Amino acid sequence: MLLPALLLAALPQTAPQPVAPPVATVRVAFDRRGETSVIAEGLADAAANRAVTADDPVRVASISKLVTGIAVLRLVEAGKLDLDADVSALLGWRLRNPAFPEMPITLRLLLSHRSSLTDTLDYVLPLDADMRGVLADPRAWDAAHAPGAYFRYTNFNFPVVAAVMERATGERFDRLMDRLVLAPLGIAGCYNWAACPAPVAARAVVIYRAGTPTKDDHHGAPPPCPVTPASDGSCDLSTWRAGANGAIFSPQGGLRISARALARIGRMLLGDGKVDGVRLLRPASVRLLETPLWTFNGSNGDTIDGFYCSYGLAVTFLPTQRAGCRDDPFGDGRARIGHAGEAYGLKSGLWIDRAAGSGVAYFATDVPDAPGAHSAFSTVEETLSARRK
Repeated sequence: MLLPALLLAALPQTAPQPVAPPVATVRVAFDRRGETSVIAEGLADAAANRAVTADDPVRVASISKLVTGIAVLRLVEAGKLDLDADVSALLGWRLRNPAFPEMPITLRLLLSHRSSLTDTLDYVLPLDADMRGVLADPRAWDAAHAPGAYFRYTNFNFPVVAAVMERATGERFDRLMDRLVLAPLGIAGCYNWAACPAPVAARAVVIYRAGTPTKDDHHGAPPPCPVTPASDGSCDLSTWRAGANGAIFSPQGGLRISARALARIGRMLLGDGKVDGVRLLRPASVRLLETPLWTFNGSNGDTIDGFYCSYGLAVTFLPTQRAGCRDDPFGDGRARIGHAGEAYGLKSGLWIDRAAGSGVAYFATDVPDAPGAHSAFSTVEETLSARRK
């Protein structure tokens, strides 16, 4: 019930409380030639009083999806994957929305969040989980919308993508990502910590929420178990089987990478798949990444309060000029592509402006829940997006 206006006016008014700054903030601006600005402020590890740098690896959350999508396109280029094939053929079992059993699920649908999968069930699965059994539960699916008909941002799409990649190659997802993307670009990163050398893990940025560590508080050493342990608490990665559980290495959010390395990926996209003499993708594949597959029309998807209004192959498009869309953290109306990340108190972003030939990669830890002034992004994200040298 709303309070009467006079009563509301009579209530004591309090001044806005100051918002604490993030524990760590890193921002790298770049163009096709290289970095144009680097800012690193705060602490990578508050307990150790260790200052953060642009080279420290951090869990960048959903930007992981964009990097997974880049690897998928490398496998498409190699003839190992087909974006429009029924993924059931590679999985070795029938993946279907029980409400629409005749409609195949494809990589194009999974990568663009139009598969009709949902996050109703937990997508963070233990090491020994049977993903096939989890996805057989009708609760994992949207019974009201057929595959291809509706956008619903769903993390669970990406463990399925990872399982398909493993079945196509016979390689463990984290090692596959290193071979396809990270190593060719000279990036010391990993999906979850198993493939990261100990010196890289020692520089991990601790993620905080309200001053409390939430992720990667490993005290300068690799974590005792780099993945979610098995249901009995064990952590034996030799039990891995290709495609049995694509969630093990968190393809949806588990990438540990520095802001400087994210900027290198952005420069590769600006360079039509090539950066500093290294060709990672064909220009045609970059064009695929730059093509929206869904744009909000008022009823064809869940925008999450205007945060998502246009999406492609693991790529977000900004901004969308439509009622209900609030997807311009930069506040300048310029077209950009990339991806945001948010988890455990971290906010991150990788955005490129192709017309201007420039971009920005950033992250902040212990980000307060302060709404932005002009978008569905947080105040911190708006500041980091538009911040100048």
